[in-house]
Amino acid sequence: MKILVTGATGYIGKRLIPILINKGNRVICVVRDKLRAEKSYFEEELIEIIEVDFLKPKTLKNIPKDIDVAYYLIHSMSNASKDFEALEKSCATHFKSYLETTNVKQVIYLSGITNEKQLSKHLRSRKEVENTLASKKYALTTFKAGIIVGSGSSSFEIIRDLVEKLPFMIAPKWLNTKTQPLAVRDILSFLHAAAGNKSIYNTSHDVFGSEILTYKDMLLQFAKIRGLKRYIFTVPIMTPKLSSYWLYFVTSTSYKLATSLVDSMGVQIIGKSSKINQILNVTPLTYKQAVELAFEKIEQNSIVSSWKDSIISSGRLKNNLHKYVNVPKYGCFKDYKEQKVNNPKKTIDKIWSIGGTTGWYYGTFLWRIRGYIDKLFGGIGLRRGRTSSINLNAGDALDFWRVIFANKEQQKLLLYAEMRLPGEAWLEFKIEGNILKQTATFRPRGLAGRLYWYSVLPFHGFIFKGMIKKLSQ
Repeated sequence: MKILVTGATGYIGKRLIPILINKGNRVICVVRDKLRAEKSYFEEELIEIIEVDFLKPKTLKNIPKDIDVAYYLIHSMSNASKDFEALEKSCATHFKSYLETTNVKQVIYLSGITNEKQLSKHLRSRKEVENTLASKKYALTTFKAGIIVGSGSSSFEIIRDLVEKLPFMIAPKWLNTKTQPLAVRDILSFLHAAAGNKSIYNTSHDVFGSEILTYKDMLLQFAKIRGLKRYIFTVPIMTPKLSSYWLYFVTSTSYKLATSLVDSMGVQIIGKSSKINQILNVTPLTYKQAVELAFEKIEQNSIVSSWKDSIISSGRLKNNLHKYVNVPKYGCFKDYKEQKVNNPKKTIDKIWSIGGTTGWYYGTFLWRIRGYIDKLFGGIGLRRGRTSSINLNAGDALDFWRVIFANKEQQKLLLYAEMRLPGEAWLEFKIEGNILKQTATFRPRGLAGRLYWYSVLPFHGFIFKGMIKKLSQ
């Protein structure tokens, strides 16, 4: 089959595509920016990559007409726009209008469980998108999932932060809300088994794990799996705003996403039973099994995708990566250093491991202080870390930076700053011959930007000098 996958750089999309390829399907990967597509995709004969922005109808012409199945995986919990629901509906409307002109037979949509009368705005939006996608020209298959648990998923990483950082928690009352967590492995099984399956054309199914748990239960089970003793007390007086700040300061989530999560976590997510498990031959894992499998992936350093790498979770990056690849030359301050290296390969490996648990090789405690300051001012801080400890790809989050360009063969890494700044900043590492060139570029915004540069200049003097020395050794 020829299958279209939207959201190809997202958490689910990046995991689904290899499965579809292994089944012998030809896959059309839809991305807003080709720079973010997996490098291996460009070498795979069964993959074609196209750029489409569903808010710009003209770009949909890039989608081929001869497709059999299409996956609609477009959604963002972290979009803070006041017109969030209208934008979601607009994307779905444009998608449907164009696909009705193609040969597509089935559209598969991943939604959220929407059985309650009182829904959060994000679940309400998902329900509206389902209604919008329904068509007489193609069959719609909808899977409504609850909390998805897997390495790199937002729910898994937030629970991990809470459990591993807080031995004692005074938590909001929504921790008593019931839900049915589903392993990411299971949702992928449902999605790929549905492709071309006529028995589930024009149907909608809730898909969920084998247990009904509260968020408190999930935290305590997680702690038990990790061999940790944790105490949790819920209080009714914590407002949604305070709850959001609680998540924001303790976990690696942004405040925007924390607000969206608090809004959704107050809604009970219990699925309606159906025969979909038997039809597609899927036996959902328990929550304990899902968590244990996630840690196996983490220990093997084989996390395929992470919610932290989402561009729209960025506080600053609003456009395609192409806009930031060409570092500006005029009206900027620069800190340029170069150092001779004895072993370029060793140095490149060090550069590709920078940040996260490895740290910044010199003055890491100062980088951490900068992260705390950023967090206090509403930034993302250093808590995102990095998805892989040894691999970097364009679009990846790296502490409070975003990877804009990463090419080991060209021996070049370019980062763009996502911390709170009165301007824009880039950090570039490049090896030419046996010389490591390290350039920090800052384009100030107004007087505040210039004052900021001169205030941190004394720190740059020894931090960047120390860092390049360590990298070149």
